[in-house]
Amino acid sequence: MNIYVSNLGFSVQDADLKRLFTEFGTVDSAKVIIDRETGQSLGFGFVQLSNDTAALKAIQVLDGKLIAGRTIEVNEAREKKRDRSHSSRRS
Repeated sequence: MNIYVSNLGFSVQDADLKRLFTEFGTVDSAKVIIDRETGQSLGFGFVQLSNDTAALKAIQVLDGKLIAGRTIEVNEAREKKRDRSHSSRRS
């Protein structure tokens, strides 16, 4: 299951995110999203756990927890919807 984590402190890195979720099961990936131009964290990331039961437990336990001075939000990631208004159509 892919998990969305928001309101991360700007000092939180991939390894920190992975370590946070490891107690719930095997972490397949953990990625803090970085601004391409500034190299700074955007304050959110994604964690992939292979076991859905472990992922749901992690969401339940970690949502609202204080990490690095900030209260994080943890939810199941939703697939990004494509904006069809910008599709290439010929007139």
